[in-house]
Amino acid sequence: HCHRMVILGSTKVGKTAIISRFLNERFDDQYTPTIEDFHRKFYSIRGEVYQLDILDTSGNHPFPAMRRLSILTGDVFILVFSLENKDSFQEVQRLKRQIFETKSCLKNKTKENIDVPLVICGNKSDREFYREVKEEEIDQLVSGDEPCAYFEISAKRNINVDLMFQTLFTIAKLPNEMSPDRHRKVSLQYCDVLHRKSFRNKKFKDGDAYGIVAPFARRPSVHSDLMYIREKAIGGSQGNKDRCVIC
Repeated sequence: HCHRMVILGSTKVGKTAIISRFLNERFDDQYTPTIEDFHRKFYSIRGEVYQLDILDTSGNHPFPAMRRLSILTGDVFILVFSLENKDSFQEVQRLKRQIFETKSCLKNKTKENIDVPLVICGNKSDREFYREVKEEEIDQLVSGDEPCAYFEISAKRNINVDLMFQTLFTIAKLPNEMSPDRHRKVSLQYCDVLHRKSFRNKKFKDGDAYGIVAPFARRPSVHSDLMYIREKAIGGSQGNKDRCVIC
């Protein structure tokens, strides 16, 4: 039950703000450029343990190979543009195309037959007066050869953010209890439980869902990612075994 969520888009579109809403239900008005941030969250849902790795990518992408690696290792994707920035919308168009092309090459399928859990978000819906992206352009993007879900959200006002995550997890065939508003947050005092590898043995109430953000999460090395991609490409299971370790 290990999955990686990758969030992509131009700079200053609100990628980190969306992740902050997801992890902490907070919004920070101060902008700090992201180089690349990696987070990890564990869930206990109906007796099963899930691990979700979250990769918050840079909007600059000075190294195209690293962007491709992020796509290859991703299981679910969020593409973000700002409704008040036409250039950021055009970047999402390119990203969507690149994701389907990259994934189809990995699985030796055509773009029409590839299944990629992906949601596109038009952020900053609270600033309608400054809108630059037309609804007709968005409709064309999300209903093209590779249809996908679309939401207009506001990370600042927390509009449609939870619904977007619920939809993404449903598309990915993951429990929608992984969405921020569908599970109880466990306090950090239980972090030591994870390090004793006994999270799955913790006595939670049947039917309840719990989530905890792992502190000091580090992205796996490039070598580990490449090995995981290799195993996934040849249909092996060792990649998941290596990447999904609670420690």
